[in-house]
Parts: sequence; structure tokens; C-alpha cells
Amino acid sequence: MLPAEVTIVEVGPRDGLQNEPGVVPTDVKVGFIDRLARTGLPVVEATSFVSPKWVPQLADAAEVLAGIDPVAGVRYPVLVPNEKGLDRALEAGVEEIAVFAAASEAFSERNLGRGIDASLEMFAPVIHRAKADGLRVRGYVSMVCGCPYQGDVPVDDVRAVTTALLELGCDEISLGDTIGVGTPGQVHGLVEALAEDADLDRLAVHLHDTYGQGLANCFAAFDAGVHIADTSAGGLGGCPYAKGATGNLATEDLVYALEGSGVRTGVDLEALIDTTAWMADRLGQEPRSGVARAVLAKRAD
Repeated sequence: MLPAEVTIVEVGPRDGLQNEPGVVPTDVKVGFIDRLARTGLPVVEATSFVSPKWVPQLADAAEVLAGIDPVAGVRYPVLVPNEKGLDRALEAGVEEIAVFAAASEAFSERNLGRGIDASLEMFAPVIHRAKADGLRVRGYVSMVCGCPYQGDVPVDDVRAVTTALLELGCDEISLGDTIGVGTPGQVHGLVEALAEDADLDRLAVHLHDTYGQGLANCFAAFDAGVHIADTSAGGLGGCPYAKGATGNLATEDLVYALEGSGVRTGVDLEALIDTTAWMADRLGQEPRSGVARAVLAKRAD
């Protein structure tokens, strides 16, 4: 059964643009965020305070945050990898952060340079300090449906990391099928298993579309009780650490499917497609999502 309303977390400005081969100008990033926020999206993940050495595409995080024109009621979380990143985020005046863990030991070693337990130890002071400063904290758990280095990821491993992040103080956990290998039955079963220990109101899904399963997997998660989903306008994104991983589920594809199914999103689809087209033009590419391509072709006709 689908929920009456779904909260969409737009991750294009961070998860999308960090995977672009070139560096997008700061003013374009700001324009992208401002346009997204005016479509009715309640959450727009703005940037990341990761080291520019590792993600040069987001080296201008502070400048981006200083440049946006905040829309009342819209949240603008940022990703932070460690305490140094938190310091920079606090200096920029953020009100919400996210930390990034993995359910796969192999991926954690390659992505974070340390195992799962060590990564959680690194995040503990970040989360505690953020909460003490009154910030909202989101936790990402990647590789929940499979890992390019490890293969299958046991549900119990996803449960362990999810539970640990909640116990550290995260307000919400986003479950990421980072390489897009999950199937609807797998996602439904995973959510059902996690619901035994976690409040479904505190779980979100972040589903990549590598095998074309993103939308179906999202609906499977909704049917299992989740009502928060991460998407990226135009399907921008991927994962630089996971070979073969393509973009996120496109925001407009999900909005079209949900609104057509009687589920409220609060998002103006036409304005969203305008924004997707605007950004695709700035990147010198065509929109990657089916809905955007269809609507834009219809407009042209």
C-alpha cells in the first residue's frame, strides 16, 4: 500500500554534481539549488564539505552556501566526512548535516580508508557535536543491496550499521543501493527486516538506477512503509568508487509516478522539468530521465 504523501530529498547538487567529469561553476550550482528549492521540494542537499583533494567538484562548498537564496521551509543539508568537515560546515552556518557509512566492510575500507567499526568511531564525535549544536543529522548507509568488491551484503550487516547510527544520534537513515543492483523483492524484504528494530518514519531510500530498477524499488520501499526517498533531478549522479554505477533515480520520474498514483509530493512537475532542462543545458548534455525527455519533446512538438 502506498503512503498518502512522500517526502523527496533532492540530492542532485551534491550526489549528482560530484560525479560530473568537470567542475561546475559556483554560480551554476547556486542557480541549480535555488531553482530546485522553488519547485516545492522540501529538502535540497546542497553540497559536501569533503576534502577538495578527493572531490574537487565540491571544493566551493562554503561559497555555494553563501550564494543561495534560502526558501522558507526548505532544508539544505550538507555532507560532512569528519570533524574537520563539520568545523567548515558550522562556520558556513549549516543547520543540518549528513554522514556517510557503508554496510560493506570491503567498500568501507576502499571508500573511507577504514573498516565499518572504525568509521563509526570517526562519526561518533561528529554526530555528538552536531546534535549538541542543535543540528539535524542524517546518516547514509551505502551498499545495502550489494557491493562491487564484496558481492552480496547480508541484511544483518545493514541492520547493524543502521542501528549503530541511530544509537549515535542520527535523526534519519538513508538506505543506499549505491550500485543499483537491488530488486523490488529484495528492497521490500530489507525494509521489513529493518522495521523490526527501526522506526520506519526514520528510514529513507536512496536508489540508483543502474539496472533500471530504481523506480520499482522505490515503490517496493513505499509499500513496505517507507515514505522518504532521495532522488536527483535529471538522474544526475553515480558513485566514483563503484565501477559501473550510473545515476540516481530521477526526481521527475518519481514525481510523475507518485502524483499519477494519487500520492502527494508537493512538487511542481513542470517547474522541476524546467530546472532539469536548465541544468542539462549548463552541463552540455541531454536530460537523462524518461519523463523529462518525453515532456520536453512534447513541448517542442
